[in-house]
Amino acid sequence: MIQADLTIIAPEIILAVFSMLALLAGAYTIKDRLATPLVWVTSGLMVILAMFIASRSGGAQIGFGGMIVDDGFARFAKVAILLSAASVLLMSRDYMARRNLLRFEYPLLVALAAVGMMVMVSAGDLMSLYMGLELQSLALYVVAALRRDSVTSTEAGLKYFVLGALSSGLLLYGASLVYGYAGTTLFSGIIQTAHHGDVSLGLLFGLIFLISGMAFKVSAVPFHMWTPDVYQGSPTPVTAFFATAPKVAAMGLFARVLHDAFGAAVADWQQVIALLALLSMFLGAVAAIGQRDIKRLMAYSSIAHMGFALMGLAAGTAFGVQAMLIYISIYVTMNIGTFAFILMMERDGQPVTDIESLNMLSKSQPGKALAMLVLLFSMAGVPPMLGFFGKFYVLRAAYEGGLAWLAVAGVVASVIGAFYYLRIVYYMYFGQAGEELDNNRSPVLLGFLMASATVMLLGIVNMFGVENAAAAAAATLVN
Repeated sequence: MIQADLTIIAPEIILAVFSMLALLAGAYTIKDRLATPLVWVTSGLMVILAMFIASRSGGAQIGFGGMIVDDGFARFAKVAILLSAASVLLMSRDYMARRNLLRFEYPLLVALAAVGMMVMVSAGDLMSLYMGLELQSLALYVVAALRRDSVTSTEAGLKYFVLGALSSGLLLYGASLVYGYAGTTLFSGIIQTAHHGDVSLGLLFGLIFLISGMAFKVSAVPFHMWTPDVYQGSPTPVTAFFATAPKVAAMGLFARVLHDAFGAAVADWQQVIALLALLSMFLGAVAAIGQRDIKRLMAYSSIAHMGFALMGLAAGTAFGVQAMLIYISIYVTMNIGTFAFILMMERDGQPVTDIESLNMLSKSQPGKALAMLVLLFSMAGVPPMLGFFGKFYVLRAAYEGGLAWLAVAGVVASVIGAFYYLRIVYYMYFGQAGEELDNNRSPVLLGFLMASATVMLLGIVNMFGVENAAAAAAATLVN
């Protein structure tokens, strides 16, 4: 029995043991000179584990008495988490090394955060949920403040830690209420208690607190307040990481809790998730309009995008989960390319984040400007870019789930949000010529930028199989 349980979480064990052994090796040997090899080895290991997980077949496997669930949904999310984390690690190596930020702990903290995320999406119990969530969060608190000589980076880490502790308290209080009224922490036991939508008031209060704690992790309004400051203050590669893998994990956890533990009480949480989606879409779209720093703009963009992802989840159906998975996959791919572009924004070797510095970039660096145009159009949901189809899926899911008003609101929010994306395009192609940016030709960053833009164009053919994979993953979660 123990061997079968360990086999289920073999990828997590491998990544965790590797991280701990590498941490010991770094601490007792050449320390930061080990950083560059560790970036490559950690990224390679993540890609190998992602391929191993993707190759797994068969139905759901339950481990550790129901605390861990390995099904199609968990595998889909884990592959996305590992690939996005590996991509960000590779993108960040040169940037961090040139600014003396490439500590040997950095790739290991990212790996440990990824372990926590993998546990989150496989959680079948409130205890394992919290363990995974805190492992991810503790690692992210540290990397947010990695630039120790910077006041803004230290402030970002501290603000993220304080507000993260508050969200953990909300989640724990909700978990205690759920345990008190359900008599179990297992999702399989909770769903039996809430069978046929018969949810007691205490259990409902517990669910609301759980949703509040998880909403913090996806930057949903009104639990978004940390996002702009942390995105701006953290080193740009760390911001790129915040905007990718943790979003997949948090949305996966959201879907897991709502459907595995409270799937029989959709009517009790549907309107709450719909409200979070509505507020997130509009606040993200409106607040981003006044931003001049591209990292803060991406923070509000992230809030709006999570609102659209939550719209799919609010439908409460298998198709809604499929739409959410498709949307979050497209979102992560767009963000990887966009942050590769932001990492190349430099003047005299120093990072630049003012969007007006992109004035007439199309003349000096036409290839980068064109790739960024494709990504911005995709984020705005302009057809025929892949981002349009992501929004189409979640809008359709909301409409078919009986939330036509939310779908209409989503269209309006998308139109508002298009303004700040198109403004960047305006600067790149029609702005006032000024001091040019450096022509950074990092092959890794250029590769990710061009690959991401290409996916946004060619993905409209068959979405590279993501549509079918998401459908299969959703079917295993929503029975």
